[in-house]
Amino acid sequence: MPADLNLTLRPTTAADLDILFRFQLDTQAIHMAAFTPKDPADKEAYISKYTRLLNDPTINNQTILLDGVVAGSIAKFIMEGEAEITYWIDKPYWGKGVATRALALFLESEQSRPLHARAAFDNKGSQRVLEKCGFIKTGEDKGFANARQAETVEYIYQLG
Repeated sequence: MPADLNLTLRPTTAADLDILFRFQLDTQAIHMAAFTPKDPADKEAYISKYTRLLNDPTINNQTILLDGVVAGSIAKFIMEGEAEITYWIDKPYWGKGVATRALALFLESEQSRPLHARAAFDNKGSQRVLEKCGFIKTGEDKGFANARQAETVEYIYQLG
């Protein structure tokens, strides 16, 4: 990532949701994420879900800013009793180190451990991000991926 770009995180607000919704409409991004809502174009459902999640004290939602511009999101949530992370980077920022830098910053303040993450078997970029930040691949799972309309393998990672 170019040194002149300034990456920061801040708590996600309701005002961010329109921008973050647009990011997740990209068909290539949807395919890479694999495990998405049935209809990622349903803005009302997206806004409703994430407005509710912003008010959940067990979730740490952060917006990624690059030179003050929203570039993505990152969050810690609880699934089946375990802390997991998720992130979504706007496609123009892929391959520039934004996800790795954002995750490293996030891990400085988010102290939940162990922390889990998942990546589709063919999402090499996300797998590299997790590994660069110290996550270790601990297994795999298979489930129905709405974005692919097929059973899809995902790798499970853990930190600490």
